[in-house]
Amino acid sequence: MGKRNLYLNTTPVEEAKERYLKWIGEDLAKNREQELIPVTESLGRITAEAVYAGCSSPLFNAAAMDGIAVISKHTAGASESTPVTLKEKEDYLIVDTGDPVYPPYDAVIMAEDLLEKGESEVQILAAAPAWQHIRPIGEDIVAGEMLLCSYHKIRPIDIGVLLSGGIVKVKVLKRPKVGILPTGTEIVEPDQKAGEGNILESNSRMFEAMVTEGGGLPMRHSIVEDDYEKIKEAILELLKQNDMVLVNAGSSAGTEDYTVHILREIGEVLIHGAAIKPGKPVILAKVNKKPVIGLPGYPVSAYIDFVNFVEPVMGLYTGERHRENQRVQAVLSKRLVSSLKHREYVRVKVGRVGEKLVAAPLARGAGAAMSLVRADGFCVIEQNSEGFEAGETVDVDLYRSREEIDHTLVCIGSHDLILDLLADMLPNRFHGSFLSSTHVGSMGGLMALKRGEAHFAPIHLLDEETGIYNTAYLKRLFAGKEMALIKGVRRIQGIMVQKGNPQNIQGIEDLKRVRYINRQRGAGTRVLLDYKLGRLGIKPDEIDGYETEAATHMAVAALVKSGSVDAGMGILSAARSLELDFIPVGEEEYDFALSPSTLELKEMKEFLEILTGDEFKTSVEKIGGYDCTESGKVIFVH
Repeated sequence: MGKRNLYLNTTPVEEAKERYLKWIGEDLAKNREQELIPVTESLGRITAEAVYAGCSSPLFNAAAMDGIAVISKHTAGASESTPVTLKEKEDYLIVDTGDPVYPPYDAVIMAEDLLEKGESEVQILAAAPAWQHIRPIGEDIVAGEMLLCSYHKIRPIDIGVLLSGGIVKVKVLKRPKVGILPTGTEIVEPDQKAGEGNILESNSRMFEAMVTEGGGLPMRHSIVEDDYEKIKEAILELLKQNDMVLVNAGSSAGTEDYTVHILREIGEVLIHGAAIKPGKPVILAKVNKKPVIGLPGYPVSAYIDFVNFVEPVMGLYTGERHRENQRVQAVLSKRLVSSLKHREYVRVKVGRVGEKLVAAPLARGAGAAMSLVRADGFCVIEQNSEGFEAGETVDVDLYRSREEIDHTLVCIGSHDLILDLLADMLPNRFHGSFLSSTHVGSMGGLMALKRGEAHFAPIHLLDEETGIYNTAYLKRLFAGKEMALIKGVRRIQGIMVQKGNPQNIQGIEDLKRVRYINRQRGAGTRVLLDYKLGRLGIKPDEIDGYETEAATHMAVAALVKSGSVDAGMGILSAARSLELDFIPVGEEEYDFALSPSTLELKEMKEFLEILTGDEFKTSVEKIGGYDCTESGKVIFVH
């Protein structure tokens, strides 16, 4: 007669999960496998490393409209009262949308704005400013810029961007192979004739689907009867072919529940029994450095344990964040009594009555599989709670038709290459946290911050009166409100020019004699340029291209590299990225503005930890042009 598995003490759910993930995570972190696959087959996969563009998009300055490419200076003075006549091949070329536009042509006039005068002549009634209706090289993608960060789940739009950026293969995390072993003398396959005492086996098929949904590759073993040696042999066989193994049934306290004894013989058992209902008899073990999890036989218990323990383990392989259901508050329709010993998951139906949500409990049995199908979510009764009374407001975790919890820091403001580094390091270092950045210039970032549209704004704004960066702007724009400023980096601003500096540009004053590309209004780089122009007594209209704007330092660099312009202001790291020459103009402070309350966010604390870490500083030093002495220092501005 077999002996019973008497687990007298059960471990709280979160403690069991954290201990197990830490226990097996050390081995998995060292051995996480990657593979190189075609971009066209990468939908839903997780990037193993940051992906950088191999080419710019567009690859050349391109017409954005059907019409004619013109030399903008030849259109000067055109109006309804003084129309200008242009001659083909002298003043214009016919172009269609997407056609390349080469110098000296620098603008496009739409076909509908033309008046045909002769076979090779057209008349225009308005002047065309430089770059009108032209998509500049690198407007969308600049060669060398980061397209996707590490641990990013590839979407359809990402595939399009990767291909546009010249990437045809991408390195992704390998899908984990998960062995599934159904055990039990009483269970039979659904297509077999069931006799008295038989149970149709379905759990393993549910696990197959859940593994597939979670990004894994399931391998189901045939049913094994309750025989110690046969179960052991099957587990060892599956371990040879898979990254982890799930053993279904045999995890409880019955005389024929052999799983825990087998796992103790061939490996190590960390947890046998968690304080969760249903799902108490879960086994968390490791064999040959691979996770092995014993799941109870009742369907609801098996499902709940899979969600709580198997999914987080799979996430260590796939890079996927363990799903977290959105929690809402609802009024309980009837009384729920629970044991103090466990965290209990009660399936509920949820509906809206007037202005309130109402939760109606469903069947609570561990074998009531249909309660999972019918449920809209779980009412979770925490351990050490006796339950809730009818009419009481309770928390409900919804898992049907709701958005996932957002774990992304939203960053809007000035552009810098270090944002790509930070966006790559955040999910790599802290699984499940992400950084999304939008480049609208320093002032645009502060306005977004003021409207509550961003967590923080990268800025580098020079106060012309004091010569101090950033703090004066916070005092003016957020008068009467305390703000925080995280020190970022000191960086070198200057003039980017083509290799060899063919125009012999030596300083700001030389911009009057070359073709220039500017940054958008409100950008800190443009503020610095205006400050320097003012000090030299140079008016903006003396600069050819002052009104022509680019959104990022890399976009400016790409236009200079292509020869579309002769010079543009930007940072040293952008110039080095595209192998341009660089004339230093001055050092500036690139910082992050935010509300003090944002500092309490978990993701922001992780962001700060990276900003002050050695890995970030080492990576920045490799790029060059930065000083990280004060990176991560927080000051408060009143």
